[in-house]
Order: sequence, then structure tokens, then C-alpha cells
Amino acid sequence: MIDKLPKIALVGNPNVGKSVIFNALSGFYVEVSNYPGTTVDVSKAFTEFGQIIDTPGAYSLGNYSDDEIVTQNIVRTADIVINVVSALSIERDLFLTRQLIDMEFPVILAVNQMDEAKKRGVDVDCAMLKQILGIQVIPAVAIHKKGISEIINSIKNGEYCISDNKTPYIEELFKDQEISNFDKFQKIIEIESQDSTNQEAKDRIYSQRREIVNNIIAKIIVHTEKKQSLSDFIGNLLLNPALGIATGIGMLYLLFQVLGVFVAGDIVDFLFTALNENYSPWIRGLTENIIPFSFINEILTGEFGVLTMAVEIVLGVLLPLIAAFYLFMAVLEDSGYLPRLAVLTDNILNKIGLNGRAVIPLLLGFGCGAMGTITTRILGSKKERTIATALIGITIPCAAQQAIIIAMVAAIGGLKIWLVYLGCIFAVMVLTGTALDRMIPGKATDLIIDLPPMRVPLLFNTFNKTFFRITHFLGEAVPVFAIGSVIISILSMTGFLNWLQNVLAPVIVNFLQLPAEFSNIFIMGMIRRDFASVGLLGMAGLEESTAVLSDLQILVAAVVVTLFVPCLATLIVIYKERGLKEASLLWIGTFGISILVGAFLTRTLGFIL
Repeated sequence: MIDKLPKIALVGNPNVGKSVIFNALSGFYVEVSNYPGTTVDVSKAFTEFGQIIDTPGAYSLGNYSDDEIVTQNIVRTADIVINVVSALSIERDLFLTRQLIDMEFPVILAVNQMDEAKKRGVDVDCAMLKQILGIQVIPAVAIHKKGISEIINSIKNGEYCISDNKTPYIEELFKDQEISNFDKFQKIIEIESQDSTNQEAKDRIYSQRREIVNNIIAKIIVHTEKKQSLSDFIGNLLLNPALGIATGIGMLYLLFQVLGVFVAGDIVDFLFTALNENYSPWIRGLTENIIPFSFINEILTGEFGVLTMAVEIVLGVLLPLIAAFYLFMAVLEDSGYLPRLAVLTDNILNKIGLNGRAVIPLLLGFGCGAMGTITTRILGSKKERTIATALIGITIPCAAQQAIIIAMVAAIGGLKIWLVYLGCIFAVMVLTGTALDRMIPGKATDLIIDLPPMRVPLLFNTFNKTFFRITHFLGEAVPVFAIGSVIISILSMTGFLNWLQNVLAPVIVNFLQLPAEFSNIFIMGMIRRDFASVGLLGMAGLEESTAVLSDLQILVAAVVVTLFVPCLATLIVIYKERGLKEASLLWIGTFGISILVGAFLTRTLGFIL
């Protein structure tokens, strides 16, 4: 039955609302997986009217990036293409539409964000656009589900077709030739590819499409009176350097208050204490009564037990902190704030060989180092991708790690110590970025980014995004924590941890002036960074009577753990993205930097605490 469903590809430029339309068409039953041979995520859903695939945002079906190549490969096998364009940027977006028409795909054009365009004095005549292009054109406001039923009905009723309105040069190219659609597709891709050998034809196609699009825009756009909205006013204010920097600092402070004070201080304390005092004794007694083997009991319910420590940390600490962090980020994304932050930080990031677009993978790195590393592909040069990957691997703590560190820093000194911690990490980031910028030839590419309108995030979309991110995190973290608990328990019982403590003692004790037990944290960090933070949390102690570390040692250890080697998952992604040489150099470099910075701080920060 599934094989008989038409294959429907959603195609569009970045930031046109394509994924919102995909979610509205598909509902909740979505499968997300890597496209074969790449690290690009592709979402699929099976509905009564077809198999829908949400392709990565791409400006063309070329070979300029992995996103374009993946989109190209999906589209070439599609039965129907739903091309999503934004009424706010339709002059740009129609270039991809023209390319799809030239390649003879059956297209339905969805003109999204009609409401936002109208607020800005732009009204798109979709009826006229349909007449000119010769394909089905549907106006849409995806966030309010307007146009979704019309798209579904068009699919069901077969209201899609191959347009005859092709670019003149394309028509000339294949005139009087008996050639398959696949061969036509390949020929056009060859001409328009990055390494095209026929630059004259490439330029001619571009100029003709430009002229066609200009003529279309002149006929379909009706300019009305622009309404000055609060959204415009706020969006413009956030681009002001002084106010923008102040807003960024305010966001960091709010993040500290939400995660470090309220969630980590109140919610985590309540949940962790409830699990530690009620759940853990109960599960420990239950397993001891059922299982007579002390070795197995130690693995299940011992100090590092799968059913005790792992459950306490995942449910009592990580889950509330991760939920708060992802909700915070979802609000920033859906409000339109993040692209403005990219514009604001462009000049600053230029000084370390990046442009403002790099703020996006850097911020995503706060959610997950692997996710941030994959997103470095949006950067325009190898140099930028290398620098951003290094900064994520060295200085950016993932969400779970960051949340735990914020909780510990908040406990020992509040805002002052938090600023010291941030200052240390920022200094390492600047020094590392500056050094790499000078070592690696080339310069940052120019910033080209869309600025979506500022808007109040829709609760459903924000919570839906947060929910899927939390479930994805739990699906990844729970098995890792379970396996990690088993490994650490076995290492502890076999005496390996004691042996390793002796081996690392000169570094841990003499350089960092930390207890020899801190070697456990190093081992945990190699598996997963947040696992190291969990171990540090245990050494710091939830109560003063259980603490192993002093306030100074907690601060130094927090910095060292943040700068420590990328976790195994991130390291694998770095290897796939940047190669074995860069991955190895980064791992060795982060280890050395974390030790050197920790040794420096432990000898200079004593006067603060």
C-alpha cells in the first residue's frame, strides 16, 4: 500500500515556513533520519494522500552544499513537488521555482506568509501568478493552517502539472531532441553546477531567469499602505548595536536566572531529593531481595548504578534542565531573534575568521556539540567551518553539561562567579579563534542572511518543537547513561579507577590541585561531556556536608570540564565532517588546553572566593 502512495517532496529556500507546512500536512507521525551517506537530517511522513519528504532548505538544485545535493537527489525521484515560497521574499524564491519548471517537475506552488507580507505593504496576486506560471498556486499562512486543506485537495485531485512556461534557453537546448526527463535533469544540473564547464550557458540561463522573474514580480505584486507594526519597531531596535548587546547580556542573565536559580535550585533540588530519598532506597531493596548476586546488585543499584544514579541524574537533574533550556531556545528561534543576533555579532566574529552566521552553529552547540558541528555546513568556507568546529569542540558546553555547571556555579557564588566562569570561557574562545584565524589562510565570507519578522511564538509550535527535542535527547541519553553506569561500576569494582587515579595523580593533584578522584571525571567526559558534569556534580555535593571540592575547586573544575575533550558522539561527527587529522588534532588540543587553563586558574582565582 505504501509503495503505491505518491512521493511528495517539499522544496524551498531557508526560512520560508516549509517545515511548518510539513508538520501541518503530516501530523505527529514523523520519521527523522540521516540521508544515506550524509549527516543531513531528512523528515518523512506517511499520510493517506502520499509519502511526504521535507527536504533541507536550499536556494537551488545545485551542488554547492550537502543540503542542495540531498534536495536534488530527493526531488529527482519525486512524483509531486510542493514548492514553498515566502510572500516576503518571493522575488528571490521564484528562482528555485523557475528551476523546477525548467526541469519538468509536476509542481504545486504554496505562497506562504501572506499575512506578514500584507502587513509590510505587499500583496501577492496568486491568481495572476498561477496564470503566468501555468501551475497550481495556493496562498498560505502555515502557522494558522490556512492553505493546508487546499494543498491536500490539490494533491488528491491531481491539480498539479508540468508547466510549458520554460526559460527560453532551456527550450532551445532540448528543441527537437528525444531525450528522457532524467537526461534533461542531468544536463541542466551539469550546466548550473559549481564546477560547470559551460559558463556562458550558465550565465545566459541566469540572466533569462532574472528577467522572467522581474517581469513576473511587476505583474503580481500590489503595493499597499505599509502598516508600521510593533514587530517592525522591535526588530529594528534589536539591530541597534548598543541595545542589541544589552539585549544579549539580558538574555544570558535571564538564562542564568531560569536555569541556574529557579530550575536548578528549586525544581532539581525537589526532584533529585525525592528520587534519592524515596525511589533509590526502594529500588535498592527490591533488587537485593530478587537478585542474590552482589556483583549484579552493584551494577544495578550501587554508587554508580543503572537503576539508581543514572535514573536520579536523568530524571531528577537533566530532564528539567534540558526541558527548560530547549524551551528557552525554541522561544528565541520562533520569535525571530536569532538571525538578528547573527547580524549583530557579524563584526565581532569577523575578528576571529567567522561571520555572523556562525553564531547559529555556536548557539546550537549549546544544545548539542554534534548538532552544532553538523550545522557548521551553513558557513561559506573551509576555514570558517574548521574554526567554528574547534570553538564548539573546545569552549561550548552542551545543554545538559551547561545546565549542571550553571547549577553548581550558582550554588557557590551567584552572578559574580557566573561572570568569572563566562569570562574564562570567552577568553579561551577569543584566543583560540584568533590563533586559528591567523594560522589558517583565507578570510570570512560576507554575511547573507534572511531576517524574518519578529513575532510572538505560537505556543503549540514552541511546545511541539521542545517536546520532540526532549524526546530525542532522552532517546540518546538514557542508553548512554545506562552503558556509562555499567562501565564506571565495573571499572570501580575491578580497581581500574584506583589505578588510573595513580597514573593521572601528577596532573590532577599537582597541576590542577584537585582530588585524585577527579580522574573519574576525565573518563566520564571521554564518553559524554554531560556525564563528566554529572560526576562533578556528585563531587561538588548537593549539600555542604557531602561536598568533596571547595568553592575554588568547583569553579576550576567547571572550567576544565567545559574545555575538556569532545564527547564520543561529537568526536565521531567531527571525524565525518572534518576528517581524521582535524578530529585527532582537536582532541589532543582540547585535552592540553583544559589542563593548562585549569592549572593557571587554580593559582590565580583564590582571591575571588
